[in-house]
Amino acid sequence: MNDDMTIPAPYTAALVLSDGTVFFGYGFGARGQASGEICFNTAMTGYQEVLTDPSYFGQIITFTFPHIGNVGTNPQDKESKVMGASGLIVREEVTEASNFRSSMHFIRWLEDKGVTGIAGIDTRALTRHTRLHGAQNVAILYPSEGENADIPAAKAALQAMPSLAGMELAHQVTTPQSYEWTQTRWSLEKGYGEMGNAEFHVVAVDYGEKFNILRTLASFGCKTTVVPAHASAEDILALRPDGVFLSNGPGDPAATGEYAIPTIKKLLKTDTPIFGICLGHQLLGLALGAKTEKMHQGHRGVNHPIKRLSDGAVEITSQNHGFVVSHGTLPKGVSVSHVSLFDGTIAGIEVDDKPVFSIQYHPESSPGPHDSLYLFERFVATMQESRVQSSEFRKP
Repeated sequence: MNDDMTIPAPYTAALVLSDGTVFFGYGFGARGQASGEICFNTAMTGYQEVLTDPSYFGQIITFTFPHIGNVGTNPQDKESKVMGASGLIVREEVTEASNFRSSMHFIRWLEDKGVTGIAGIDTRALTRHTRLHGAQNVAILYPSEGENADIPAAKAALQAMPSLAGMELAHQVTTPQSYEWTQTRWSLEKGYGEMGNAEFHVVAVDYGEKFNILRTLASFGCKTTVVPAHASAEDILALRPDGVFLSNGPGDPAATGEYAIPTIKKLLKTDTPIFGICLGHQLLGLALGAKTEKMHQGHRGVNHPIKRLSDGAVEITSQNHGFVVSHGTLPKGVSVSHVSLFDGTIAGIEVDDKPVFSIQYHPESSPGPHDSLYLFERFVATMQESRVQSSEFRKP
């Protein structure tokens, strides 16, 4: 940590925080400047999936595990067609890959994706700083050879940079047009599969959809039509779905809710089964009348304990969120189904008299444990029950 105005030798990069703190380290990946809101992720594995998760759009990730990049990259372990994170911060410099699935060095992959990283940072100190002072905007400066960074200019730019609070980002990562998805989950023996005959048709609203959510739906017999974030309720219902999925995504749910909430409210009136994850969970909460709030620090990692209130079972989960549904704001008829054992925040809700529920965390994993895959089974069960009830209603 230093307060110099330029990067001193032997360092090649600087990490500048909006509170004026500066760390020096060694740049890698794409040269240039990357800016975003800092967060930290406690996962030991799955860095390629994390970096390609659209929910990280507009953020710079600090990996608390020191060895990032040592298993390389491959064409399969990606969660979207776009990069999610703006940059990354790691402890140790990236080594040569040691993994039979690796097809490209991690640094080369970052260069191809235009992502800037910095190594040699005391990530323990940085994580404690973030935990104490909360999320703030930061910049990674990795200038071209022969040039030096303008740290005062970076500090000034960070002061003028807006917070993620109030920022609508889903429109920057959503699909521009609808498409169909039938690929199933990956296995070591076969790689990704292709589903056979679909039992259900799900329409997924893409606020920043992770591919493994779509793969999991396909693995549970659901052909999925993915539609843009701005799709209307009329557009969605015209596809005659058995169920509607509300995806994860970046930014402030209240901002995305400006256009998403009216659509979700119309869907709620139809009694169509609805399942939401992450941002989709927050948007559902807002549509039902609850409020959301920005956290002092988010939950990001693959080792977060969640308590299921129906039976007291504890799930170890994958998480990535910086906003939550606020306690005490849920209306009558909407119940809390899951809570975080870290801080007691709401991790799941359900509507008492409708086939509608949502989860704050990521049951599809990628990366992470599989404790919560049963939630996809529950979604399928709600669609099956809804189909039976509709059939009974139509009987003469």
